[in-house]
Amino acid sequence: MRGSPLNFQPWIPGAAWGDVMEPRPHGGRFRAVRRITTALLWTLIAVPIQMVLIRVSTRAAMSFARTYHSGLCRVIGLKIQVVGQPCTAPSVLYVSNHSSWLDILVLGAVLQASFVSKAEVGQWPVAGTVARLGRTIFVSRKRNGTGKEAREIQDRLAGGDSIILFPEGTSNDGTRVLPFRSSFLTVAQDAKQLQPISLVYDRLGGLPACRRDRPFFAWYGDMDLATHFWRIARRSGARATVLLHEPADPAAFADRKALTAAVSDVVADGAALLRQNRAVVPLRLRVPTPRG
Repeated sequence: MRGSPLNFQPWIPGAAWGDVMEPRPHGGRFRAVRRITTALLWTLIAVPIQMVLIRVSTRAAMSFARTYHSGLCRVIGLKIQVVGQPCTAPSVLYVSNHSSWLDILVLGAVLQASFVSKAEVGQWPVAGTVARLGRTIFVSRKRNGTGKEAREIQDRLAGGDSIILFPEGTSNDGTRVLPFRSSFLTVAQDAKQLQPISLVYDRLGGLPACRRDRPFFAWYGDMDLATHFWRIARRSGARATVLLHEPADPAAFADRKALTAAVSDVVADGAALLRQNRAVVPLRLRVPTPRG
């Protein structure tokens, strides 16, 4: 006997798969309190250690920064899967998509490099101190400061440091990769290698994440950081996958716009595959063939 037709009711209007999947259960408050308390204690332990290391050895300080970020990921229950190999040459410019403050923890746990961040982060309590101890380069949105900040990045690359850059210029809801701004890659000429990275949060509650789950991880616009941290801390079974694409020499590209287009395409293509929960391999930058 034929049953009654299914009456789908989306729990999030307009969300893909929201009409065929029930809302994933939230974890308890005890889990969130435990994780947040442990994260604060770990930070209180790590900050004095980093303050000493940064005065003694830059290499040791950068290595400990990885330990700190990795520890935070474990504390909040975020697993990391890495596909591909990080470029170990000096003066690498890592270029990634950006959807959340979680990207800092994930990439900081995988790569031994410094971040480029908006100047406002340096004024945040706790997070600003941690960022400065991680040798973050703060960039203002005022044009009169961009030249000085670009020179700082160039000097750091010339000195052998590696840098992590988010050329979208902002974070988003995690369902797409925004167009890269070519101005962000002005400093690429000072890097010996450039490695594109696709970063996607692909598991939640131990199950493959679908489209309706992406905004859960995303932090953008005027979202409150503390509220978002609380939401993340309540959930279990979360995972981020970092797809490290093949590194390339920025000098192989005719100009900055050609480089930006190639990097943007690879990062977006890799992220699209990860969002579809497909098996992935590192992609290679397409170097335009000179006409002639």
